[in-house]
Amino acid sequence: MQTISVTTARKTFLAAQGFADPRPSGPVSRRHLKRVLSRVQLLQLDSVNVAVRAHYMPVFSRLGAYEPALLDGAAWSHSARQPRLLVETWAHEASLLPVEDWPLIRSGAKRDGWWKHYGPLIEKSPGLVEEILSVVKELGPIGAGGIEREVAADAQRRGPGSWWERSEVKRVCEYLFGIGQLTTGTRRSFERLYDLTERVVPPEILARSMSAEEGARGLIERSARALGVATETDLRDYYRLGPAPARQAVSELVESGVLEPVAVHGWKATAYRHLEARTPRAVTGRALLCPFDPLIWERARTERLFGFRYRIEIYVPEPKRVYGYYVFPFLLDGSLAARVDLKSDRAAGVLRVQGAFAEEGADVARVLPELAAELRHMAEWLGLSGVAVGHRGDLAPALKKLVR
Repeated sequence: MQTISVTTARKTFLAAQGFADPRPSGPVSRRHLKRVLSRVQLLQLDSVNVAVRAHYMPVFSRLGAYEPALLDGAAWSHSARQPRLLVETWAHEASLLPVEDWPLIRSGAKRDGWWKHYGPLIEKSPGLVEEILSVVKELGPIGAGGIEREVAADAQRRGPGSWWERSEVKRVCEYLFGIGQLTTGTRRSFERLYDLTERVVPPEILARSMSAEEGARGLIERSARALGVATETDLRDYYRLGPAPARQAVSELVESGVLEPVAVHGWKATAYRHLEARTPRAVTGRALLCPFDPLIWERARTERLFGFRYRIEIYVPEPKRVYGYYVFPFLLDGSLAARVDLKSDRAAGVLRVQGAFAEEGADVARVLPELAAELRHMAEWLGLSGVAVGHRGDLAPALKKLVR
């Protein structure tokens, strides 16, 4: 078994994630978006909107400024000229993933998530399931609030004994989304508007059936493409697969030559390298990474590869936060060199840097101008007039002068 260094593994990972690709020199097109999707495989969704919605940021991190409508159109609209590229479902977490990957997710390879706990409610209220599906079929795409109103109106017409609690309606909607009977037809100010999956996913893709074993192999292969070099635990986490199907899939992909076992210096577990993974001599360039970027979302892996300990402090009481509420690591020439706590202050028209911190050993003289330039680029992309730096962090005083 070949032994490789952590540096080699890190460069391989960065290349797999698209950070060895040059940013477009002109306008970003659908072709560029497809290239990013072929690297990361999926985009995680999250409701936090302190700086920017989580699914927009990984595309910006890799391509630079682009029109968010490009991603919106790929995810939540469809036409003959521009077919829908992405569908919303539970993959890593709630995610956008390529439409053609729907059969893999629904193959049975992926273990059920939180929605499995709604099973008793479904057994108790089978009529509610039918009613919600009927409402969505007639009126969808429709939000949970609209479904609740329609169900309540039907209950009033039927009289006593047929009332459903609003919370039950919402939970059943989430359950049907979790099992794939409903998906997101479109979004309205980020509100999910449910629709029947059969009206969103093309029939030829819905008709593709595969075994759980085939699905697991397909998902692990995509994980390996996105990660370059990864342990079995890393590979399984990308789509949140169970241990048994993931291990079997890894074994079969090794046997077929898609994955090659390698030892990474200092790692206890065996790693696996995708046969098409490449390792550039160097990775250059800069990027701000949102907390839900696939480069850093698996915190233990981030620490193993970058020596960067990262935690989201959203739920930490403010006095106990170390770095801030919504912290973006700063990638520079293949290293995580700094971190900044960011907030889009739309009322004031500025991107607020509420804290700016250098990593130990970082070349601060190089980091500062690059970080300032990327912050200005992000502010411009977000339609903000400038960058305002607060007082927290060792980089803050010098950064404040550079962004004026």
